[in-house]
Amino acid sequence: MNEINESKYIQQHLANERTFLAWIRTAIAIIGIGFLTTSLHFNSLQGNPVQDRIAAGISVISIFIGFAIIIGSTINYYRTRRHINTQTFVSADVFIKMMTIVATIVLLLVTVYFFSLN
Repeated sequence: MNEINESKYIQQHLANERTFLAWIRTAIAIIGIGFLTTSLHFNSLQGNPVQDRIAAGISVISIFIGFAIIIGSTINYYRTRRHINTQTFVSADVFIKMMTIVATIVLLLVTVYFFSLN
């Protein structure tokens, strides 16, 4: 029965998969920002203990945020799949708000780091 329902909504399922892959790319990018910041910091000639802690914190937080995005996007994918098959719609409002907060936190951390360089 599931196969019949899913085959009726091929376009929606493909769009759901594309959205999931976009979230995975976003997670990889956020993790990459953390590694890039840390790599640039520790490869530079200058540095002090405060900057070292900020750079390491950005890396650790970026990794945790990236993993949270991967887990959240997987949950959202399967939830959306279920909603497509049952022909119901539930807004991803909470997920969007969470991602806005996450992006803001990463941006603030990188900004604090760059201002601490002076």
